[in-house]
Amino acid sequence: MIDLLSAELTRAGFQIVENAEAGPRTLRIPIDTWIELGALLMLGRNEKSARLCDSDGVVLAWKGEESPGDCEEEIRTEAGCFPIVYPWDLLRMNEEVVALMDESSIVGEVSPLATISGSVRLGQGSRILPGSVVEGPVVIGPNTQIGPNALIRGATSIGANCYIGHGAEVKNSIIYPNTYISRHCYIGDSIIGSHVTLGSGTRTENHRHDGRNHVSMVRGNEVNTERTKVGTFIGDGVRTGVNTSIEAAVKIGVGRMTKPGAVIDKDLM
Repeated sequence: MIDLLSAELTRAGFQIVENAEAGPRTLRIPIDTWIELGALLMLGRNEKSARLCDSDGVVLAWKGEESPGDCEEEIRTEAGCFPIVYPWDLLRMNEEVVALMDESSIVGEVSPLATISGSVRLGQGSRILPGSVVEGPVVIGPNTQIGPNALIRGATSIGANCYIGHGAEVKNSIIYPNTYISRHCYIGDSIIGSHVTLGSGTRTENHRHDGRNHVSMVRGNEVNTERTKVGTFIGDGVRTGVNTSIEAAVKIGVGRMTKPGAVIDKDLM
């Protein structure tokens, strides 16, 4: 994802520099913020020191000063820019980033009995086994195995050293490195941490029956995700028993485990 963003910024005429090399013309962007390129160009063309804010006044980026509060001007944008506050914001950012891909890069091995469509990036040492279908935009890191007979749908990013087993389906999700997703799992609109093992048949719910936006509990309060499809958010080192079912917008904390056949209907932290 970093490579995709860097390439897009370079094509637009930007140069990425270290903090020590920053000057008056340097645009400073918080790491937890997504900014559309057009809004960034608008800030860059401004002659004075300025901070770029969304319609609510949240600072997205700035130039000309070390602190946004010291800037001479404030520019507000209605573009699709947003800070990363909640886990589902990462899904939105991932969707934006992989949409930047305009071509495929296949460095790994693809079986002649597998099917690839759309823009797909496959890392060195990775394998897509027979019967598997990958529908881009999808990014797959190095040394990862997909299938056999797995289905990967965009917008999905899968890290290095992962395993997606026979008959598993991953859709619009982020899978961090060193994670094992067993056979016949369904992962939709979810974020799965690193060193996670999902037992065979683990499934995430991602769609409300009434079609309304999902809500998720944050510090005891219900927060509207503003998304009609939200899966689960699983921390590092989690292990699920076979046939675990996880309700939509539920979070499972670092290192937790579930029993076979468990139904997780609330946060397990």
